[in-house]
Amino acid sequence: MKALLSLQLGGPETLRLTDVPDPVAGPGEIVIRVKTCGVNYPDVLIIEDRYQEKPPRPFAPGGEVAGIVESIGPKVSGFATGDAVVGLTYHGGMAEKIAIATPLVAKLPPGVPFAEAAVLQTTYSTSYYALKDRGQLQPKERLLVLGASGGVGIAAVELGKAMGAYVVGAVSSPEKAEIVRKAGADSVMIYPSGELNADQQRDLTKSFRAAFGGENADVVYDPVGGAYMEPALRATNWGGRYLVVGFVAGIPRVPMNLPLLKGCSIVGVLLGAHAMRDPVAYRRNVDELFAMYHDGKVKPLISARFPLERGAEAIAMLRDRKAVGKVVVAVAE
Repeated sequence: MKALLSLQLGGPETLRLTDVPDPVAGPGEIVIRVKTCGVNYPDVLIIEDRYQEKPPRPFAPGGEVAGIVESIGPKVSGFATGDAVVGLTYHGGMAEKIAIATPLVAKLPPGVPFAEAAVLQTTYSTSYYALKDRGQLQPKERLLVLGASGGVGIAAVELGKAMGAYVVGAVSSPEKAEIVRKAGADSVMIYPSGELNADQQRDLTKSFRAAFGGENADVVYDPVGGAYMEPALRATNWGGRYLVVGFVAGIPRVPMNLPLLKGCSIVGVLLGAHAMRDPVAYRRNVDELFAMYHDGKVKPLISARFPLERGAEAIAMLRDRKAVGKVVVAVAE
């Protein structure tokens, strides 16, 4: 089979389309013939050895896939060859086939396209797990979404509205703001790009509050990090929940007296670890997401599609922060 491999440390330009042996399903695993692989910011990090998972080379990036079950390993029940499924994996998705442990696989309901299924599997699952389980978002609470035009950001906006919250989406340009408005945000604000000095950070806190009519946010969804975390944390309510999802702008350092003074919680969100530790809860959330999809409450925005041989370009879009919504790699028709 063909796989887009990381053979050496570096950016997307170092990836090579290579012939490799087909995977074999081990105990508790199934082999999926991949139709679509979703692209996420961890794909940028993992090929540069900057992600928490550092697989030995060679490996293929790609952490979410949708496809067809081709073979089944020992000690597997509940799956059959030919099943349409979605699978969650830290890497390996940018390949024609992949072996995945069954706790990280869910059956695909009829009528869901493979591309949108792959997106629901990780992007929406991350945001739903964050808001529902880690943030315990309640109806009528105020939700601030940073990086709201990205894949997980748009998912958080849609899910926040579906859960009854008042949602403010924060983005870096007017073009991205329009996308977030269409996704259903109650209000959209534009924050400055790049490094922020102390005055700009103070002004940004004021802007976050102004977007809520002078109030603080009850829940903050942050896949951005960097210099944006402290201003958003300062704009978090007493008893609020600050959800740490990612670090597109870098890993921040914040004064830890802030959560003490605000009585708020800083909560980590790591979907893969949750799925491995509690596969029943993970699959329940996936089922609930598919139900929302069928009810029209969520609709993944897929803004760019690339064939497998151009998967490096897909990762580069995220690295360069040019992606709006979701980017996918179409491995097979």
